[in-house]
Amino acid sequence: MPPIRSRQSHRAQPLAAKVPEITALFWVLKILTTGMGEAMSDFLGSVSVPLAAAIGIFGLCFALRLQLRVREYRAPVYWFAVMMVAIFGTMAADGVHVGVHAPYTVTTTLYAIIVAAVFFFWYRSEGTLSIHSITTRRRENYYWAAVLATFALGTAVGDLTAVTLNLGFFDSVLLFSVLIAIPAVAWWRSKLNPIVAFWAAYIVTRPLGASFADWFGKSHSRTGLGLGDGTVSAVALVVFIALVAYATATKRDIQRGAIDHPHPRLPHMHIDPLGEGPALQPSPADG
Repeated sequence: MPPIRSRQSHRAQPLAAKVPEITALFWVLKILTTGMGEAMSDFLGSVSVPLAAAIGIFGLCFALRLQLRVREYRAPVYWFAVMMVAIFGTMAADGVHVGVHAPYTVTTTLYAIIVAAVFFFWYRSEGTLSIHSITTRRRENYYWAAVLATFALGTAVGDLTAVTLNLGFFDSVLLFSVLIAIPAVAWWRSKLNPIVAFWAAYIVTRPLGASFADWFGKSHSRTGLGLGDGTVSAVALVVFIALVAYATATKRDIQRGAIDHPHPRLPHMHIDPLGEGPALQPSPADG
């Protein structure tokens, strides 16, 4: 019989990749959750700040505990965690701005440093930032730290463009739509490391989704359409549940054969911290 410690250590490691495959559905859900998180955070804050804080903090802890306990990717669990990160990330970014009266330029810089620090320690520890490698508890912890930090950064950047730079919400939507297309096109034309492209686009989804939500929900005096944060939250939640149910039923967003390897049709590309270019390592499917 194997030692108890070994058995417990084995149970602590996920069996399969803990994040979804990157498809169009992933990006739609990501942008949707960012907008929903923005609207829900603002709506809950308008009802009761203590209630909003309780839901944000305890909801985040519960969602992440649930996600860390499962041993493979499950769409409802994963996207519930993303939703709570979106809500809490919005509260964290807004809390620093409102609580200590820090300007958005300061909060943006602060969260940019935090994001860079998470990526630095993640790469130094694991040698890759690829989401196709999220197959151990430590890598998953780094992943969720990065997700939370990028949500907070995106919130600060969105407020910076809409408020400090006086672009308003709709013009911010246009700006971030262009910005998110840059890494996508660069990756498509094989000019950009896919890992860099992914995280660049991932960060921009936050201010893009939040700008959409604010444009729909905020009053006309604030350059919005005036539908209300509550209405936007409710509609987004219904669409969110429907899309997650679709992902659960079809299972098309589950990574296939991705344990400690990237997507079988793509080479595994590491970021070279010395700036000498990405290192290409063929996957088994590449021969």
